[in-house]
Amino acid sequence: MNENKHSIETRALSLWYGEFQALYNVSVDIGHGLITSLIGPSGCGKTTLLRCFNRVNERYGNVKTSGEIRILGKNIYDPDVELIELRKSVGMVFQRPNPLPISVYENVVFGLRLHTPAKELTRARLDEAVEEALTDVGLWDDLKDRLKRKATDLQLEQQQKLCIARLLPLKPEIILMDEPCSALDVEATRQIEELMLELAGRYTIVIVTHNMAQARRVSHECLFMLMGELVEHSRTEDLFINPADSRTADYIEGRFG
Repeated sequence: MNENKHSIETRALSLWYGEFQALYNVSVDIGHGLITSLIGPSGCGKTTLLRCFNRVNERYGNVKTSGEIRILGKNIYDPDVELIELRKSVGMVFQRPNPLPISVYENVVFGLRLHTPAKELTRARLDEAVEEALTDVGLWDDLKDRLKRKATDLQLEQQQKLCIARLLPLKPEIILMDEPCSALDVEATRQIEELMLELAGRYTIVIVTHNMAQARRVSHECLFMLMGELVEHSRTEDLFINPADSRTADYIEGRFG
């Protein structure tokens, strides 16, 4: 378990897509075990920042970064950092549920099979991992008798919960969520939000959301971003009730964005 009170620390982080600069000198500390929301208008850099934390941005071609990101005290740009190991510690959930077109059971153990020597994967260990992960996301009672069912046949909110469950057997410290409720209806959104609150404390959760009401409901802290810069970072209640920057006030009061 991380002994540092911060799971993520960035210092003077800047990022370019080719000639376009998407982030400008972002320095922030994200608290361990908290839910932190990244908010701001479209194109402000919040998804880019989120994807920096597990270096997914580097999949998109001509990307250059400067500055430092420390995850659990380790600079993730150090030459000895293995991306596979980083992404085990820092899992990601995307906008639309993306379960694999295989059984529920095999979805949950997919990461374990990928990262664990086959001789260590007894049926008992796999079964235990499936039950524990599905219990943690509130799916075990519904799916325990349907583990062979194709995951893509599940309801959307069940698919998104399954995508979260798929991360848990790898024992991540951090879970990144990029608009995880944007494809869901009101009831499904409520279920995912409740799940986030249940997982908080055991995991550090960072969520990108356009939904300010959602940010208020689920996050302990908020980061407001604008034009690639971090404008304000504070407790959620403080940011919404008494923002320190006039640009934050203008945004949350709907004057732009």
